[in-house]
Amino acid sequence: MIKQHFQKSNLRFRDKILALDFPLIFLILLLGVISLFAMYSSEQGKFSYYTQSHLYRFVIFFTVFIIVAFFRIQFWSKSAYLFYFIILILLFAVDFYGVTASGSKRWINLFFINLQPSELMKVALIIFLARYYYKIPLENVSNIKHIVLPLFALIVPVFLVASQPDLGTAILIAFGGFAVIWLAGLRIKFFLYSFFILICLIPIGVSFLKPYQKSRILTFFNPERDPLGAGYQIIQSKIAVGSGGIFGKGFLQGSQSYLDYLPEKHTDFIFTLFSEEFGFVGSIVLLLIYVLIMYRIVAIGIQSKSDFAKLYCFGFAAAFFFYVTVNMSMVLGLLPIVGAPLPIMSYGGSAMLSMMIGLGIVMSCRIYRTS
Repeated sequence: MIKQHFQKSNLRFRDKILALDFPLIFLILLLGVISLFAMYSSEQGKFSYYTQSHLYRFVIFFTVFIIVAFFRIQFWSKSAYLFYFIILILLFAVDFYGVTASGSKRWINLFFINLQPSELMKVALIIFLARYYYKIPLENVSNIKHIVLPLFALIVPVFLVASQPDLGTAILIAFGGFAVIWLAGLRIKFFLYSFFILICLIPIGVSFLKPYQKSRILTFFNPERDPLGAGYQIIQSKIAVGSGGIFGKGFLQGSQSYLDYLPEKHTDFIFTLFSEEFGFVGSIVLLLIYVLIMYRIVAIGIQSKSDFAKLYCFGFAAAFFFYVTVNMSMVLGLLPIVGAPLPIMSYGGSAMLSMMIGLGIVMSCRIYRTS
């Protein structure tokens, strides 16, 4: 089946190459290069473990991105449910066979990689919902019978990921799922009802949070309540961003990073490190790159004739926006720290693999946009 969908097409190989979205490829490569310099800086100018590993992963996963792009979009449509259920099974498997690190059980050992299925679920849920909704007429989307399955498909993985515990990734998965449901045409009143119910359930939900998660929420409202404990990360992050000024301190000149005041600078707080070294101007350039990537994804969706491709591209673009917004807001103190990586920039194999697969499917929508 895979071989059939990979090879069977009216397009010649040369036509497929020419059909690639080269601006999107350039932006991904540019972001990858910037991330490598940022990772190099996070290790104080040494080409050590994190930088080497990040380089190898980017090269390998960029290759995966290209390979995924050449599969026909019909393949991804037909395989959407299977892809979702495989990742869902892996999420269940994490509970029994998962690898525990830093008090959380989020990874499963696949011998050649410690995979974090929750990251792949970000893409799996979007493609599942795009497959479910693209054949349902708009006037029937809000029928109860067409609401139950999507909500169930969304709630199950969100609950599994939140129980790992990984509240940040669970929230991002939910955001991506709700984005597709909204884009599919679900009436706004259902979102208002859901929001009201959510507000009412907040006190109950808080009671299930881990102590460190409750501490993060309290710290968000008042970081100075525990400046050497729960509030340390966000305080140091704000200092680093503020000290960068307009043009930054310069590459490899970030004092907060070099003096190890800034924790997790190679993962969730990579934007803080970058902002300190390249300042407001550099941060705007980085943000512009992300905006252009989202623009290209939306443009590909608009050009696609397939309703599935349109819904997937628009949903993935919305989810990508959430990923970037949540990470940057988190390190700037605008949201509680929830452990959300910055796409491609942050260190992490599963997160990068997820983004490359997601972008590869977008590129498949571009190559086979007339299918």
